[in-house]
Amino acid sequence: MKKTILCLLLAGLLLTACAPVVKNPEATGQTQAAEMTTDRTQPAPETENLVDILLEGQNITVSGDASREDGTVFISRDIVYYENKTHYPSGNPYGEGEQADMHTAEEAASHLVVNITRPGSYRLRGELELGQIRVDLGEDAREDPNAVVNLILDGVSIRCTVAPAIVFLNVYECDGERTQKNATPDVDTSAAGANIYLAEGSENTVIGSHVAKIYKDKDGEKKLWKQDGAVYSYMSMNVMGSGRLDILADNEGLDTEMHLTVRDGDIRIQSDNDGINTNEDGVSVTTILGGSLHITAGLGKEGDGIDSNGYLVIRGGTVVSSAHPASDAGLDSDLGSFIHGGTVIALGSAMDWAESDSEQVTMNLQFANNQTPGSSVVITRENGEVLFAYNPGKDDALGAQTREFSGAVISCPGFAVGDSCRVILGAEVEGTQNMGIYDPETVTEVRGGQVQAYTGTDVMRGPGAFKPAEGQQRPPEGMEPPEDFTIPQPQGQPPEAMGPRPEGEGPADPPADGQFPQGQMPPGGFDQGFRQGEGNTLFYLQDQVNFFSGLAPALEVTMPIQ
Repeated sequence: MKKTILCLLLAGLLLTACAPVVKNPEATGQTQAAEMTTDRTQPAPETENLVDILLEGQNITVSGDASREDGTVFISRDIVYYENKTHYPSGNPYGEGEQADMHTAEEAASHLVVNITRPGSYRLRGELELGQIRVDLGEDAREDPNAVVNLILDGVSIRCTVAPAIVFLNVYECDGERTQKNATPDVDTSAAGANIYLAEGSENTVIGSHVAKIYKDKDGEKKLWKQDGAVYSYMSMNVMGSGRLDILADNEGLDTEMHLTVRDGDIRIQSDNDGINTNEDGVSVTTILGGSLHITAGLGKEGDGIDSNGYLVIRGGTVVSSAHPASDAGLDSDLGSFIHGGTVIALGSAMDWAESDSEQVTMNLQFANNQTPGSSVVITRENGEVLFAYNPGKDDALGAQTREFSGAVISCPGFAVGDSCRVILGAEVEGTQNMGIYDPETVTEVRGGQVQAYTGTDVMRGPGAFKPAEGQQRPPEGMEPPEDFTIPQPQGQPPEAMGPRPEGEGPADPPADGQFPQGQMPPGGFDQGFRQGEGNTLFYLQDQVNFFSGLAPALEVTMPIQ
């Protein structure tokens, strides 16, 4: 059952084939879809018929020749944009845009459109100062499995101020039969017609705008155009490769009207609105299989980190996603979010729970107050062993954009059902890190910061509660209290009535030689070197998905955890 809690919260290769990759011919239905979805590798684009496009300001050179008689690639000045008006000459309303969405004809005319009109692989290099890459294989392309375009970004910079910088208008839709009636979180986009491949060693920048909803000039307000993101596809899309992609968006960042699968790559998004959005209501699936994804969303008035109007599925990689601190979530989905793998930290002020049948243990944390921008988050076992650590101040993708947060969704491979954990905010961490995410095995010290205590859980004793005594059970299915029901927890540590700690748990005794292993607690256990405060500081992971509310500082770290 989906639970949405409003709280105070954060060398794949490209496919050129036009049919789904079937690993097991005997597999069918959701099992087959799930198998294919977990595979983030795909064949590389063919290079024999590769078309090179060199961008130079407002000029392009195509495979060494600026003029292509076959019309595969051509230049135009007909960019779709939101005009500076409110009504058509007929008197019909023009659209839903506000003044900030409007652009003059002169501004639009300054943009060059690079049109790609035939299937194949196209390598983009150089800089397009003002312009757009538009892929349009014709109105029949949606149902043509051969209508597949691979855009290989190989050291390219594209800037567009009136519309998306990259738009897939008409290509093959690999999941055209999907509807709200048969939607599932398992999709296979390996045959998608829209593919972006980040070439090895490349650094690519896309700075894009959007097109607010424009109506058709007729009675009745029917949509003519709407393109929300700096990179936008009307069909399902894959993003993959080992290169880097920076997206800067004045609205949304990476968008599709159907499914999106991120298979690999170093992807960094800063957006005024949602960082990623898949927007077919009750149908779209956003899938993260691998790579490094760092999203800073909601730099304007609002915005979720990742927003799916259908399902959200994370199976691998690193996902760091922060939302607008006033009212939005690092992760948001209408039909359910599933965390099956990877390292995930989502920060914001609202959050979606991961579904209970997620395969990887997740902690949902609701703080009593907004947390200081840039505060590190460290999760340790009861004995001090570090399981997770993230420092926004060392995240190059965030730069100066660290913000307050009052809720966090955290998941990593080190979490396990039955663990008893501590949550520490604001500590200094010594160890090996990559864009703020630490390798727990390398952490040698955690200095300063505040150990958090919580006062409530989701319902009754789980998920996220004191350890139940032997024989205690959760309420039977269908008899749980309401979702907004919380109970206060007693101060300090769990009372004896809650049952004894299982053997081997609790504060560690010093070893015979007096030396604790690297990354574990000093002699005397976790509470030595802290000042005891109020609330429960022991976070027991009872289920796959664990919710803790009312977090506030309870203990101050007065000596390093080594």
